Amino acid sequence: MRILDIRERSISISRYAGPVQPGGLTTSIVAIVTDTSRAGRPLIGYGYASVGRYAQSGLIRERFAPRLKQAPADALSGKGGGLDPFKAWQAMMAGEKPGGHGERCVAVGALDMALWDIAAKQADLPLHAYLADRLGSKAAQTDRVRVYASGGYRHPRDDLALLTEEMGRFADLGFVNAKIKIGSAGLDQDLRRIEVAATALGASGRLAVDAMNAYDRISGLEAAVRLAPLGLWWFEDICDPLDFEVQSVLASAYAPPIGAGEALFSAAEARLLARHGGLRPDRDVLLFDPVHCYGLPGYLQIIEAMTARGWTRQAFWPHGGHLFGLHLAAALGLGGAEITPFAFQPFSGLADDSVIAEGYASLPQAEGIGFEANTALKQLFGELAG
Repeated sequence: MRILDIRERSISISRYAGPVQPGGLTTSIVAIVTDTSRAGRPLIGYGYASVGRYAQSGLIRERFAPRLKQAPADALSGKGGGLDPFKAWQAMMAGEKPGGHGERCVAVGALDMALWDIAAKQADLPLHAYLADRLGSKAAQTDRVRVYASGGYRHPRDDLALLTEEMGRFADLGFVNAKIKIGSAGLDQDLRRIEVAATALGASGRLAVDAMNAYDRISGLEAAVRLAPLGLWWFEDICDPLDFEVQSVLASAYAPPIGAGEALFSAAEARLLARHGGLRPDRDVLLFDPVHCYGLPGYLQIIEAMTARGWTRQAFWPHGGHLFGLHLAAALGLGGAEITPFAFQPFSGLADDSVIAEGYASLPQAEGIGFEANTALKQLFGELAG
């Protein structure tokens, strides 16, 4: 199999439901076109750069896509001549030096997602089943994955009323757990937001909060003291992700579960977090984004690094809120997956026929990742593929 073309486009996305405003957050969408045909049409893999790190157009077009297109077919092929994503990942990373992860990890991850989409489509399998077979895992012998709803961004007006409405909609959709954002409006207001959201979910221990790395040592300690009695599911991204000293201090002051890892992008950084971040393998959760960590090969390195230091795979909850994370959670036996039901359209939600009940999502059965089973994503990627 050869790669004939790689197409990338930057699109605008929003943390809020409704029309996307220009000049805000972006992401890259990619389509990898192969020389293999299916029903008279070329086999194409689709991917995107997850959310939160902006589009990666330059890195994809000028650095990593050319390496894939220029690689000899046998350098990318596995058994039977089909595309091997692990070999393709090696081709993308050829000549890259250790360190300096910057945003290159996101560019590689977006392309890697599309490569796995191709590989699973070649095998006529949904990605979770293909990965379970490829990696020798029995974890995918299930038809559903535990999920939580992510959102709860602060609105400039009517924030508490809109937050209450959003949490109610999460519950109506079948979610049990949810996550909201704190750290931008003052701790008193954050406590009011937590009370509103937890009440709407109907029971204690169901709400996680994400401070989006807003706190320093002093403000983080104050937050830790005031949040500790609230019975939160977890307290996420408390301080600067690379300030392991402060992370360790705050972990020692906050006994309930902490979530960390979303803004770290490599196995080397994961090992630093495990060694110096003060986290506790018996309770804390790991939120690395597979796409932002150089794709699945990099994510597997992180899983290996953290499980070697006492974490179980159940501690991993992939960031991103997309179908790719749902497949990985099933195939790798992870704790569950994040879903964004309303934010980051058109990447909000799952396949059109997906079912969420009692906090679990049904697994996609379409071949590949299944973007084509979501009407909005089918149209978006179809326009890119031409």
